[in-house]
This record gives sequence, structure tokens and C-alpha cells, in this order.
Amino acid sequence: MSKPLLPTLRERNRYIAFELISNSRFGRDEVVKAVWNTALRFLGEYGTSKTSLWLMDWNEEKQNGILKVNHRSVEEVRAALALLRDINKGDCIFHVLGVSGTIKKTRERYLK
Repeated sequence: MSKPLLPTLRERNRYIAFELISNSRFGRDEVVKAVWNTALRFLGEYGTSKTSLWLMDWNEEKQNGILKVNHRSVEEVRAALALLRDINKGDCIFHVLGVSGTIKKTRERYLK
């Protein structure tokens, strides 16, 4: 059995709450693919790998979700996501609702 990492060695994460404004409805897989492609185009493979980008939650009805990123990469990811204009040829606007340090606070503050 291995010991857990010390707090000083763990990666600090931030959680970005967002919504997609569009006339179309998008599934989780479509959103993941669009977010990754946008990040890869803007940051490149090396830059995207340093962000630890991950889609934690996705609500298909409300078209909102939570992205997990490394604390050092929040602004880079926000800039990359601002370039997201369409998903599967359906126009959309990627709107960041806010950033928090815990999933619980992110849900409470931004995804009511």
C-alpha cells in the first residue's frame, strides 16, 4: 500500500464553472472534443499537457459544467476557451461563470 502525497507535493487545482450559450444542445463528448481541440490549437501539445485540463461535470439540460485545471494555467485556459466559437458546426459562446479552488464552492457559487 502506498502513502498519499504530502500536501506540499500535490498539484493545486482550480475549477472553472462555465456555460455554453447556443441554440443547439451539446453532449458531453462533443464538449470534451471541442475544448481539447481549442486548447491544442491555442496552447499546443506541450502547453495543453501542463494545464491538467479535465471536464469534471457536464449538465446537458442546462448546458453548463466544470473544468478542472492546474492553478498556474487558469488564465491560459480561459484565453483558449474564449476562442471556442462552434461545436460540430453549431454556433456557441463559451461563457466563464467563475473560478474557485474547490468543486463544492464552485457548485454553490456558480451552478445553482
